[in-house]
Parts: sequence; C-alpha cells; structure tokens
Amino acid sequence: MADLQGSYDDLFTAVPTALAALLDGGDVGGSVAVFVDGEPVVDVWGGFADAAREVPWQRDTIVNVYSVTKTMTALCALVLADRDELDPEAPVARYWPEFATAGKESVLVRHLLSHTAGLPDWDGPVAEIYDWQAATARLAAQTPQWEPGSAAGYHSLTQGFLVGEVVRRITGRTPGEFFADEIAGPLGADFRMGLPAEHDHRVALTVPPPSRGEDYIAGAANDEAAPTGATPSPATPTVPTAIRLRDGNSVAWRRAQIPAASGFGNARSVALVQSAMACGGSVRGVRLLSREGVDRAWEEQFSGEDRRLGMPISWGLGYGRFGGTYGWGGWGGSTVMIEPEARMVVAYVTNQMREPAADTRGLDIVMAAYDGLKGLQGDG
Repeated sequence: MADLQGSYDDLFTAVPTALAALLDGGDVGGSVAVFVDGEPVVDVWGGFADAAREVPWQRDTIVNVYSVTKTMTALCALVLADRDELDPEAPVARYWPEFATAGKESVLVRHLLSHTAGLPDWDGPVAEIYDWQAATARLAAQTPQWEPGSAAGYHSLTQGFLVGEVVRRITGRTPGEFFADEIAGPLGADFRMGLPAEHDHRVALTVPPPSRGEDYIAGAANDEAAPTGATPSPATPTVPTAIRLRDGNSVAWRRAQIPAASGFGNARSVALVQSAMACGGSVRGVRLLSREGVDRAWEEQFSGEDRRLGMPISWGLGYGRFGGTYGWGGWGGSTVMIEPEARMVVAYVTNQMREPAADTRGLDIVMAAYDGLKGLQGDG
C-alpha cells in the first residue's frame, strides 16, 4: 500500500485508504482533506510531485486545481454581495460600463455566476489570457450566443474574467489580490490566484493521462466534471481556442490571474476556505459571510441541460448543486464538495490527469468521506 503522510481521525480511515488505492493504481501524487466544523478530520498526502517520481509530495506541495478555482472566485463575489457592495440582480454594466455593448445590456451579475450569460467561449489567442486588460476587453466586446439567462453553457475559461472584472471594478483590486486580502489571508489558507515566483519550487506540475502528452487539450468535452463523478458527453463541442496541458504547466499561466482556472493550492487550503460555506459563513473565528449570504449562494439559478457540458446541471451562484451538496471539479480531477448539513467539506487535489470519461476519483473520495461521517454522526 502506498505510503501516506499526514493524519486522520480513525472514523475516516476509508479516505486515506481511497487515496492510497489511487496511488497504488498508478497516480503520481495527490492530497486529500476532510474538514468538519472547520477543522481537519483528514489531512493526508502521498506519492510524488514530479512525473519522474523522484520528488516526494510534501505537506506544502501545491498544484493547479483548474476549475476548482471557480469556487474561490465565486466566494469573492459572494463576500462583496454580503457587504451590499455587489448586487447579483444588477446589470453587469452597473459596475463595468464598457460591458453594455453587443446585446449584453441585459446580462446580470448572477448570469455570470451561473454560466447563463451566453459568453462561454474564449475566442482569442492563448497568449491574451495572460493579459488582464486584453482579456476583459475582448469579453466586453463579445455578443452573447443566446438570450442571457435563458440557457446555461459552461463558461470554462471566461467566467473568471467576467466575475473577476466585476470584483476589480468594485474594489480596485484584482480578484487574486482581493482573495488574498479578504479570504486567504484572514484564514491562513495556502491558496493563490496569480502565483509568485517564490512558490514555484512547491508546485507539482500536472501529468497528462497515460498515452497523452503535453499537447493534451482542455475542452468542454473533456473538461471539468461535477464532483458527483458525472462526465460531459464526448459529443459536446469544444471551445474555439484549445488550452493545452503545456499552457497550464507554463510559468506564464502561474503568474497570470485566470480566476476560472489558475488557482494553486492543496487539499487542506481548499477545504479550509470552503469550510466558510459549509459552516454558515464563519470558520475558525473568521466570519466571511452572514448565514443569509451563504444561503443565497445555494439558490438555484438554472436547471437543465448545459449546452457545453452536455449533461443536466443545476447552477447556484458560482457552485454546482447536487442534491443537498455543492461544489465543483477541475480539469485533471481535483474536486471540492460542500455538505452544509453536516458542516463538512471534502477536497481532493492531484497532479495526475485521467481521461474524464473514466475518472471517478473525486466521487470515490467523497463517498469514502461519507463513510466516516456516518460513524461521526453515530458517535454523536
């Protein structure tokens, strides 16, 4: 059995066992954390941080979690909404006047958060996503592909720029700066959007699926999947500009703020931050949101077939809704799931990609955590 580091409550033994099984099955490395009431009941890691399997995964190893980053950017918007600085029902143009062109006058902030704004595709060069002003100007000039609010289509890359620019217009800070100042900093969470060079030595670069290389492409057909293990249809059209694995592993990607897809952290930091959502807005004595602000995030904004994912989905304000749980997953397998009734968060991050159609790792970890939760509740 794979050698794991860290600690866990005996009730949650199934979780490290599940991670060990993934490593024994060929995964390079990863970490898992389960937080209940804002405190870790599982915090384990194992495997290697490099494809050559020479550098052991350490306690402070971090990895690109791809679209799990969306939950962090959504939290920034929700904090502003809770402070009455942002109205989800307001037109985006109230905060970003240049956005009110090409039929986007009726796009509301909540449409951005729920993937219903009609701007799902990045149609510019890859290099432009590293330039905040160029990226947001391009999106401000785009025409919606459908009547805003009438349909959902996963905004894989664009959502972060759209929500992030609203955050920037309100606060004068980039989303990464706002997140660092108002969320990660107060919580002491090791998660960043826009990674400084001094952290490069801690990064576990993403490893492609077996038989794939650095040109492995991200698209809606093989992109982020729900943390329930559901996967998009292979027939779903891909975004016009393909993001390759070599892009996600580049220095330019790490330095840039791509708030839909370039967050770097470990399972511990993801679970800690999202524990605010699981615990009524407050974690470890730090209140980020009111109870009402948290509840607003779970309100359904759309339910039906997602035009890009090719599967039924229910969207809240920045989170996927799955029964009584909420969360999202990232390209490559990283996952966060929030269970507010039990005040639990499950986070899994990995540097090992698998083909999405066969990737149930996030679901496996979540189900293992539920086994522990049953024991915990039985003790109660």
